[in-house]
Amino acid sequence: MEILVTLALGIGLASASGFRIFVPFTFLSMAALAGMVELSPTWDWIGTYPALITFSIATLLEITAYYIPWLDNLLDTVAVPAAIVAGSVVTASVTTELSPLLTWTLAIIVGGGAAGVVQAGTTVLRSLSSVGSLGTGNFIVATSEWVAATIFALLAILLPIFAALSALVIVILILRRLRRGRRPQHTAQPTA
Repeated sequence: MEILVTLALGIGLASASGFRIFVPFTFLSMAALAGMVELSPTWDWIGTYPALITFSIATLLEITAYYIPWLDNLLDTVAVPAAIVAGSVVTASVTTELSPLLTWTLAIIVGGGAAGVVQAGTTVLRSLSSVGSLGTGNFIVATSEWVAATIFALLAILLPIFAALSALVIVILILRRLRRGRRPQHTAQPTA
């Protein structure tokens, strides 16, 4: 059962990485310092005060950057691969009971996959917002993303199974939406 909980914690934190990369690391660092989360020995450094300070500064910079209209779209160009890496790392850092091979396999596929799908969904949303509102709606998108990252990170730490199930629902909804957007449009043929 403990393995399931740690994987759920990793999936919840990875999903939060899809919204904002550094928010889950900040909350994970705080939770590790408070003794609420056990980190894998390789990743113990995440639960230190220097790491907490670094993650907190990175979080503030990341959140602020997404409020700058041209910079938010520029960040989206690197955000998907960065989110996949962050999702993989955060999942591996909390997976303590498995072999390294299984840990990294799950971290990359499940953690990185969840973070990548969520980030891809937010990238599409930001693009639609930029085009539809000429960038004025991006403020709402940016706020929604860091709030979602914060909620997911907190849920992952406090209610990991619920966070993982919620992440699964969000990933399925995003994948459905992305797949629907890729389907060729059928146009009605004029009848003679």
